[in-house]
Amino acid sequence: MHIFERAKQIALVNSAGSILSWDQETYLPSGSAEYRSEQLSYLAAHAHGLATSPEYLKSLEDAESSDDGTDTTVSANLRELRRESERSVKIPTDLVARESIAQSAGHHAWIAARKDSDFSVFAPHLQKLLNFALEKADLWGFKDEPYDALLEGYERATSTAEIASLFQNLQKQLAPLSAQAVANTTAAKPELPSGPYPITAQQDFNALVAAEIGFDFHNGRIDTTTHPFCTTLGPKDIRLTTRYEESDFTSSLFGIMHEAGHGMYEQGLPAADFGLPSGSAVSLGIHESQSRLWENQVGRSPEFWNKFYPIAQQHFSQLKNFPLEKFLKYIHRAEFTPIRVESDEATYDLHIIIRFQMERMLLNREITVAQVPETWNDLFQKSFGFPPENDANGCLQDIHWSMGGIGYFPTYTLGNINAAQLFHAATSDPEIKKATAAANYAPLLDWLHKNVHNHGASYNPTDLVEKATGSPPTTEHYLKHLSARYL
Repeated sequence: MHIFERAKQIALVNSAGSILSWDQETYLPSGSAEYRSEQLSYLAAHAHGLATSPEYLKSLEDAESSDDGTDTTVSANLRELRRESERSVKIPTDLVARESIAQSAGHHAWIAARKDSDFSVFAPHLQKLLNFALEKADLWGFKDEPYDALLEGYERATSTAEIASLFQNLQKQLAPLSAQAVANTTAAKPELPSGPYPITAQQDFNALVAAEIGFDFHNGRIDTTTHPFCTTLGPKDIRLTTRYEESDFTSSLFGIMHEAGHGMYEQGLPAADFGLPSGSAVSLGIHESQSRLWENQVGRSPEFWNKFYPIAQQHFSQLKNFPLEKFLKYIHRAEFTPIRVESDEATYDLHIIIRFQMERMLLNREITVAQVPETWNDLFQKSFGFPPENDANGCLQDIHWSMGGIGYFPTYTLGNINAAQLFHAATSDPEIKKATAAANYAPLLDWLHKNVHNHGASYNPTDLVEKATGSPPTTEHYLKHLSARYL
């Protein structure tokens, strides 16, 4: 059997696990959690066993030896399958199974801990997941610190030192920018007309907007969950989720635009290559660039609302006597909030930098798990000027650690940087700029299909951005975007 067929078989197993994970987040009865963890553990171990089997490795070697380099996509697939294989074979199958069980247990403990705002309920589970992360980092090996090994799984060819340097420089410029943006908002005091904004009306409006910007509902759907996410269950099965607040319809709307950005990336990947690198997203930093581009560059723009605000007024009666100018001030407000997913563009990356610092400290054993709440509150106080009022609004607010996703958070800020650079490059085309100004987003989506989605993981993230925009990732366009919008 050819290596590409074997890779697609593994994708079948992983996609079955994705279905069970999606169900766990949406509809699974609470009493079913224990057996679901066994199901997920079995599938994760089985997929890992296939990817590290002698048959798989022999097929990879055979394909590499016969590759003459004439088909660049074939060569890129083999290169990336080799890179993935070298990481996979270093991790024992039983470790994968044990970690999967720990993740399922950790996820349900996190839900309970968050509900009661009690970190101690989640702490022993976080310790187990941290131990797994350290064990895997040691098995993979790393140049400078354990974080390097974990980061490679989310943003390949990027080092912790590079991220730290980028974040340090970004924070220097963001600190005064965000403070001024918050001060401007405080002076303006923008408010949204009081609710309730009916959930059914929000669902209708969200679906309309998602379809208008290009999300294909023939190959996807929207559901409700505690923590918004997008997941791929197959090449033509993309699931979005959001949560609703009857006091503010924009919370779920921007959540859906964000997740639809992820979904359109997945829908834009070559479906015939599902399971191969050429049919897979290149990195989370690029993935996040797609969601943040649609949420922020598009969704918070005046051009977007010139078209969609009258439609929103039809869905929500409170808006009928509320001018667009005031609404734009509301969605462009900046405020220091303890909740990352509710933060604005001007302050969002300060949240990510705190999480990056925390993860490094945990992996480098500079702090213990027991010290997480205290350390989190101290770092938050330094950046935002006040501590979170409780664990639920502090160190327990994000789902990522309960899923074992240590090393994930930096990709959010990388996504913001890449989003601004890609949007600037796309709208440098006069026709795309004209269409976008009229809230016609088909040309923009076509550009992203051509320059980002169609390449899959054939290039490293940095190379992909440079190929699409003419230069490697830089904070220039992102900071210009923030300054123009907030200052």
